[in-house]
Amino acid sequence: MKNHVTIGRLAREAGLAAETLRYYERIGLIRPVQRTQSNYRLYDELSEARLRFIRRAQNLGFSLAEVKELLDLSSNPSNDMTAVKQLALAKIQDVEAKIADLQRMREALQKLSQTCPGHGSVANCPILASLAGRDAEAESQKQATA
Repeated sequence: MKNHVTIGRLAREAGLAAETLRYYERIGLIRPVQRTQSNYRLYDELSEARLRFIRRAQNLGFSLAEVKELLDLSSNPSNDMTAVKQLALAKIQDVEAKIADLQRMREALQKLSQTCPGHGSVANCPILASLAGRDAEAESQKQATA
């Protein structure tokens, strides 16, 4: 990107929608360096670098509020890195909690899928019965006697 570019061009180069950039501007993640007489926003290379930072941070699971905090911390080189490390450690805890939740979900789904023969009427499906909060065996007996 050379010189200043409009929001549309910056959005294309960043692979984002212009509305996303406007939102980032509203919440203080990026700022245009100037506006034209026609009130078009103009951005510079620093804006492009900030967008790369935002994208990388989001890819690591940081929320936009956390990204803003990281950007604010990085804006002053004399800031201590303790807060940055604390944010990273907190994010690791979040990721570990999500992994544990996903493992529990996988185990539950494995147990459910083992109860299902995989053929026959869905009326007798133990997976659907479990999701509906019904005992699959009792449901099968009810339908057999009906």
